[in-house]
Amino acid sequence: MTAQLPGGRPRPARSHVGAGLILAAVVLVSANLRPGASSVGPVLAELTDDLGMSQAAAGVLTALPGLCFGAVGALAVTLARRFGLSAVVAGGVAAVAFGLGARAFTGSAWVFLLASTVALGGMAVGNVLVPAWIKRHSGDGGVRLMTFYSTGLTLGGALGAALAAPVGGTTGAGWRAGLGVWGVLAVAALVPWALLAAGERHTLRLGRIPPRPSVGRISSSPTAVALTALFGIQSMNAYVQFGWLPQMYRDAGLSATSAGLLMSLLTALGIVGGLTMPTVIARSATLAPWMVAFGVLQISGWAGMLLAPGTVPWLWAVSLGLSGFAFPTAIALLTARSRSPQVTARLSGFVQPVGYALAATGPLAVGLIHEATGGWTFVLVLLMGSGVLMTLAGLRVSLPVHVDDELAHP
Repeated sequence: MTAQLPGGRPRPARSHVGAGLILAAVVLVSANLRPGASSVGPVLAELTDDLGMSQAAAGVLTALPGLCFGAVGALAVTLARRFGLSAVVAGGVAAVAFGLGARAFTGSAWVFLLASTVALGGMAVGNVLVPAWIKRHSGDGGVRLMTFYSTGLTLGGALGAALAAPVGGTTGAGWRAGLGVWGVLAVAALVPWALLAAGERHTLRLGRIPPRPSVGRISSSPTAVALTALFGIQSMNAYVQFGWLPQMYRDAGLSATSAGLLMSLLTALGIVGGLTMPTVIARSATLAPWMVAFGVLQISGWAGMLLAPGTVPWLWAVSLGLSGFAFPTAIALLTARSRSPQVTARLSGFVQPVGYALAATGPLAVGLIHEATGGWTFVLVLLMGSGVLMTLAGLRVSLPVHVDDELAHP
């Protein structure tokens, strides 16, 4: 049976795995869970022209990350119960490497879509299971490793978007190199995870998630529901920012270069959030002031885009970037609001698929509303309203309650 610490908490599995291997595995997998999605946008026009992809197929491609993160992520916990955490994460990384490599060489639009689905499915598995794996292999509740993990997510996504076009131009291979290079990084990540999966076979009970109990559905936890809302609303805003904020700036009279620089500023702030928020959560007596600040910053940023988008555009980018600290906060709360790795896995398997499904609707809705109204006013008012909802969800999550306790006393 799994060794336990006083109070019934599972003993971390660090004694079975070297600290260096753990750190390498977390850093590399976190860096691989976003570039395959974020690198497509900057070279979308080139790859659709080269593959003869229709506008409908291109629309499916842009919607795939949210769809795969939701649908495949929901299956991840079930797979981990059957095959073990490390083995399934390793399988997910292998799917990322295979999918990203295959789509870089194909000449078929439909094969490209299929390979993208495989890669994004692998990322979805990692999204859900890595927080639970960190919980199991941490002696500090996951604070240090979650700092590396959340920072790696943000940095990987930023680099995927920033380097896709330059890599393609430098190598002369165009979009194929700009997208395929991330498959090489995924192969590098596969090495530590393959070693971890091999070692897990000798400690199967430590690597598997027990069957779900007959009572205590995760959706019955108010904390889990509130965390899902926080995660989903923040992710929806992030998707809208990456998809539409540059166009909002350009419609306000800024150049494409200026809009790109402002998005880089917003993204850089996200990296700072990943580095700081797990420690802030661990050391703060209450998270309520932070949650209010995130909401106020989000509302202020969108209000600035409504009232004076071209006057001090950097201020609105900073405000929205700081409000994005809610994302690493939500990721860190997956471990902070659960005690056992089993509950962490169930919580992650609920929060992220549902949250990403909610987030995926944002850019589509913004596009439809903008086309129907011919402007950004109604869109920006709705986005300001989402800041109010995010604050309310955050205040509920800021209560020092563990999901384990809510499931034990439904």
